Amino acid sequence: MNAVRAAVSATVGGGRPGSRRAWRIVAALAVTQTIGYGVLYYAFSVFLAPMQRDLHASGTQVAGAFTLAVLATALCAPLVGRWLDAHGGRGLMSAGAVLGTLAVLAWSRVENLAQLYAVFAAVGVASAMVLYEPAFAVVVDWFDAAKRPDALLVLTIVAGFASSIFLPLSGVLAEYFGWRQALAVLAVLYGITAIPLHGLVVRRRLVPASQKAATVRERTRIARAAIRGRPFWLLATAFTGHSAAVATIALLLITYLVHLGHRPVFAAAVAGLLGVLSVTGRLVTTRMQRRSPVAVIAAAIFTLQALAALLLPLIGHSVAGAVGCVLLFGLGFGVATITQPQLLTARYGTTAYATMAGRIAFFSITAKATAPLGAVALAQAAGYGWVMAAVAAGCGIAASALLIYHRL
Repeated sequence: MNAVRAAVSATVGGGRPGSRRAWRIVAALAVTQTIGYGVLYYAFSVFLAPMQRDLHASGTQVAGAFTLAVLATALCAPLVGRWLDAHGGRGLMSAGAVLGTLAVLAWSRVENLAQLYAVFAAVGVASAMVLYEPAFAVVVDWFDAAKRPDALLVLTIVAGFASSIFLPLSGVLAEYFGWRQALAVLAVLYGITAIPLHGLVVRRRLVPASQKAATVRERTRIARAAIRGRPFWLLATAFTGHSAAVATIALLLITYLVHLGHRPVFAAAVAGLLGVLSVTGRLVTTRMQRRSPVAVIAAAIFTLQALAALLLPLIGHSVAGAVGCVLLFGLGFGVATITQPQLLTARYGTTAYATMAGRIAFFSITAKATAPLGAVALAQAAGYGWVMAAVAAGCGIAASALLIYHRL
């Protein structure tokens, strides 16, 4: 651990104030992340039913393509992280935007399940190249410790409205033009924004040639030392457990609220609060960092989420109980997104940030893909009460791991 701290002492909190160019990069990424998540991630749920009809497939078969995309993203995350540390984000994110555009265009033309699965493998690879993980790596490279939280907050607040914008937009396009033409429109929209913004605006911070060789050696040393240490694996445990819990709630909340006796319209409206609350939670977390350590703040919020999951089966039958539990859980819905970069850079610096973030993303994104499937099976075998207990356990494990991490 001492070796890691010595290696990164020069980079943690280093004097790199955000320049005008840095904030232009944040603005560009805010746009591309919003559209990217809207098109590559959220739009799928809108087109699920018409795809089932036209491809003559079950909902499970079609949904499997989305699971494949998320797993492909997880598999690519470590490689993407190493590339970002070595070469920066401009080329990678530009290529990913091209791939994402072509993949969505191909999605609009699929005629069978085999083609759909092939397309979504490409969507998953593109997502690894263009969504939050590479965007955060670019932001981390440009901002010092003082301004980094605000830069990440701006980026995630704007992108946090992706579902609010693109779910209704995709629905309107599908209603008027059909799902295939709607996808073509979304592909063009993504391509004409993300490709030029990534290519023309995203830049890597200039490093003198004399420092490049030393940076490569330092990055390797930091990454190897960190991965052998306990703190790194505590972070991996925390964000994997939390990712599994959040993904489970995102998939099953509406179904569970209906199971508790609420009307579908009410259940959907309450679940819709999660997107707004994720923004609220990020704002609260960023502001509280000025008074308390970020690991402690995140652990406290994850504990509240565990409490909400345990209370939902007990008081969720009433309107007030359901709303209260969702409000409590929703406050932590987006906290992990802005917490992880800050914890990694605070302990290890920025030199090997993307490499380590990519390794954690492999586990957390895999949990995001597989946990909901396990939750559905658990609900069928033992009931939703056990699913909520599992969600509480995931949040509790995440909180405990962060508290232990903070004490090291």
